[in-house]
Amino acid sequence: MAADDESDASGASSSNDDDDEYDNEEEQQPTQKRQRTSAPPVPPPLEIAPSSDAATSAIQSKSSSLLLTGSKQQGKSSRIIVVLDQAKLETIKNRRGNYELLNCDDHRDICKKKLKKDPKEFRPDICHQELLALLDSPLNKSGHLQLYISTSRNVLIELHPSVRIPRTYKRFAGLMVQLLHKMKIKASENGTTLMKVIKNPLSQHLPVGTHVYGMSCQGLLYSPTSLAKSLIPTSPEECIDHPVCFIVGAMAAGHVTVDDHPYIEKMFSISEYPLSGATAINRILGAIEHQWGIV
Repeated sequence: MAADDESDASGASSSNDDDDEYDNEEEQQPTQKRQRTSAPPVPPPLEIAPSSDAATSAIQSKSSSLLLTGSKQQGKSSRIIVVLDQAKLETIKNRRGNYELLNCDDHRDICKKKLKKDPKEFRPDICHQELLALLDSPLNKSGHLQLYISTSRNVLIELHPSVRIPRTYKRFAGLMVQLLHKMKIKASENGTTLMKVIKNPLSQHLPVGTHVYGMSCQGLLYSPTSLAKSLIPTSPEECIDHPVCFIVGAMAAGHVTVDDHPYIEKMFSISEYPLSGATAINRILGAIEHQWGIV
């Protein structure tokens, strides 16, 4: 037993000596600072996108040189024309004597009792959604889009490519009321006419030789890519001599018809399913942007 205790003690002492030697070695080793290795340079992208300020200035410079198609000084341009048809943009006078944009949410009783119509038909928010889809598109920001609105009351409205529609419906409704009563909206900075009511018919404002197509779920079914390849020229420059116009519905129910627009050459559809106007517009413009290389 004594021998075992001595061996244990000697083993413990030897282990302690080893630990002390290991600690001394660690203390003797100089502290080496890790050198920071610089990350390899990231290769630049193939095409550097411009900043928001640069993009905005480029859009304004392009749009400032564009004139409304109703102007006598307007020349040829490589713009796709889009008409929002049968938009429900009507004003009504409330009890306080102020004018408001008639809609199914705020004027349900007036639609039923006074106008004797279904309140579901009065959906100006559809036109608002479609305008946001059009104006936010790269096709419009690159200066290749011209917009018109044809209301259910046969009022024809022309929009400048640089116009900015309010994001909220309440502000949009106030802007439309102002437009329908004053017949014109001008920019406060430079006096550019952003929106104005023009004379009917639409055909007199279209360039000579414009091919007009209607969009409806009852039309001939095409995929958006096939539709763009079949109807749109391969480059914006070729669109100058072969202008194209699409008529898209902005109503809650119904279709774009040849009876309303006898100059429509053919009716097309881009989905097997009924789509909202904003969704259909996004698909059409996306296919055109892909064909023209607009990113």
